[in-house]
Amino acid sequence: MPTNPTESATRAALALYRDNGCDGVVAFGGGSPIDLAKGVALLATHEGDLERYAAILGGIPRITSAVAPLIAIPTTAGTGSEVGRAALITLEDERKLGFISPYLIPRRAICDPQLTLGLPSQLTAATGLDALSHCIETFLSPRFNPPAEAIALDGFARIWTALPRAFADGSDLAARSELMIGALQGGLTFQKGLGAVHALSHALGGLKALKLHHGTLNAILMPPVLRWNAQAAGDKIARLEKAIDLPASTSLADALDELNRRLGTPAGLSDLGVTRVVFDWTCERALADHSHQTNPRTLTAADYAAILESAM
Repeated sequence: MPTNPTESATRAALALYRDNGCDGVVAFGGGSPIDLAKGVALLATHEGDLERYAAILGGIPRITSAVAPLIAIPTTAGTGSEVGRAALITLEDERKLGFISPYLIPRRAICDPQLTLGLPSQLTAATGLDALSHCIETFLSPRFNPPAEAIALDGFARIWTALPRAFADGSDLAARSELMIGALQGGLTFQKGLGAVHALSHALGGLKALKLHHGTLNAILMPPVLRWNAQAAGDKIARLEKAIDLPASTSLADALDELNRRLGTPAGLSDLGVTRVVFDWTCERALADHSHQTNPRTLTAADYAAILESAM
């Protein structure tokens, strides 16, 4: 399957589902296979084009309990899709849209950290930083949900401690277990909404020519977005810093820059092949993304462009 789930791949898998008389879906793999499986489970029981069910196009109430049963077995500790109500799928026109409904939550999630022991170090880093971004952005979201914030804060601290260990020693089962728990916790808090990191990474992730990894994009975008959000979410950012005992002289954004360097994350978007030619389209898509609405600071197209420039 493609690096990021696409409408065409979903349709191809749906054809197999129907040709073989299936009555449910088992998703085995990372966030992309799980999200694709959610698309299959949706279209297997709902008529019309996939676009009809996108959240930003009024599709949430169109998704009913008829969604086919889905079991998710994650082999990465990253997206939290195994317990999340959303799927992100790229349409043929390169729009990466969110499909959101409680009926898209898998009926069962089998989370076994032993399934992540063979994950390469760079994929461990990228998926772990993705999970970290979920905990950070849901915690900073302005929506009121103290229980979700407590879960996000705990998941953030777990991932922060465990990720460098799992990166250094992929056979460290204790670290792998902590990462899987942290990723799951990030997924449990999605109902608070995400923010500008994901608004931009969803837009960039839809560019078919580049095939960009979602977690890597989030890792690069987190520090500059945190700096932009500091004036609106300074108190909450301070709580995140306290949770991992950062010294007063070090900001979370700076600590994330250093973590990225330690984990071998590309230095900027330009290293991934992103050029300024896509800025206008990316900013337009970010403003339309469902994650834009829950960023703690209201951002304009010009703000998004400035963030992209600082991340190059």
